[in-house]
This record gives sequence, structure tokens and C-alpha cells, in this order.
Amino acid sequence: MRTVKQAKLLRLHFSEGDHYKGKPLYEAIVNRCRELKIAGATVFRGLEGYGETAEIHRHHLVRRDQPIVVTVVDTAENLARLIPEVEAMMDTGMIATSDVEYIRIEKPPGDPTR
Repeated sequence: MRTVKQAKLLRLHFSEGDHYKGKPLYEAIVNRCRELKIAGATVFRGLEGYGETAEIHRHHLVRRDQPIVVTVVDTAENLARLIPEVEAMMDTGMIATSDVEYIRIEKPPGDPTR
């Protein structure tokens, strides 16, 4: 079965060393997404990057500074509930949204094309 729908994509960009209430920020955000019944969230660790300050973020032996990106795809309404909560959790970073079309694929068990 194939379903195509319009949705919103939310990308949160910040540093691996960012925390919220003693937890890594990415973990706190994923937990809040689950509490708000957001469709799903995925965390990506970047190898290297920079933002507005042009400071390079990358792996260090002493500190955690790699870039982190959290992606969320859900309805505009659900992301509108999430964004203010995430803003309150972040000290620095960037929030980006865009319109997307998502395609959900679900094949039943035993489908010969699996």
C-alpha cells in the first residue's frame, strides 16, 4: 500500500554538547516529541559543519562539538505545537521548516514483492 500526503518537515540544528535539564538536547527533544504524539523524529550526527558564527564544529578528543540535526515530519498543526516547546529548550541553534510531500509505504506480511 502506498499513501501520499502533504506535510511539514522540521529540522533542528545545534551542537552535540547542548543539554536540557541534564540530558543531551537531542534526547530531550525526541522524548518531548513522543510525549506530544509527534509522528516521529530522527537524530543525525554530522561530521563537520558551521553556522552563523562561522565557527567550525567537528569531533574533538576533549569536548563534544559535532553538529546534530533532528528531523521531524508531521502535520503543520502538530509542528506548530512542537516548535515553541523546542525553542524554549534550545540556547543556540537553528530551526528550519519546509513543506514536503511524504510517501508512506506499507507492504503486508507475505507480500511476494518483499
